[in-house]
Amino acid sequence: MSETSKEHKKTAPRQVNFAIVTVSTSRYAKNESGQTYTDASADLASNLLKAAGHFVLSKRLVSDDLPMIRSSLTQLVEDPQIQAILTFGGTGVTPTDVTIESVLPLIEKELPGFGEIFRRLSYDQIGTAAILTRCTAGLIRGKCVFCIPGSPQAVETALTTLIIPEISHVLAHARG
Repeated sequence: MSETSKEHKKTAPRQVNFAIVTVSTSRYAKNESGQTYTDASADLASNLLKAAGHFVLSKRLVSDDLPMIRSSLTQLVEDPQIQAILTFGGTGVTPTDVTIESVLPLIEKELPGFGEIFRRLSYDQIGTAAILTRCTAGLIRGKCVFCIPGSPQAVETALTTLIIPEISHVLAHARG
């Protein structure tokens, strides 16, 4: 790590307030009909973030629906307590995968390195299928938004190797 990065990290927030948005039509339908469902990725993320000293202030479940995803994201961006938002799911190439289309128009500054490095790490784990993810990250009104595939393996990779190590650094720069 460069000396400049070390200096930036010294002034960065030590604890970050996160929101988690799971994008899943099947889980959303179960929830709406009163059925129980599991969300292993959101549970894993919460545990990893808490273990790293961060907070999860909100967990939401939405369908693979562009207006619903965008509305949820907009509400979270407007919440003054939320500093970073994680979305899980909807980053693939099926016709119903619309998380990226929902989020990209709102992003003011894209962080292309996140998707590039994530796909490289995924390639080491799953091979050429890594090209199917369109995961991305960026800033909306000074808040970090990370769009991650919905599998627990993808969530663990993104959080442990990229987001947790750099979130404070990114926020320090985002605040100017």
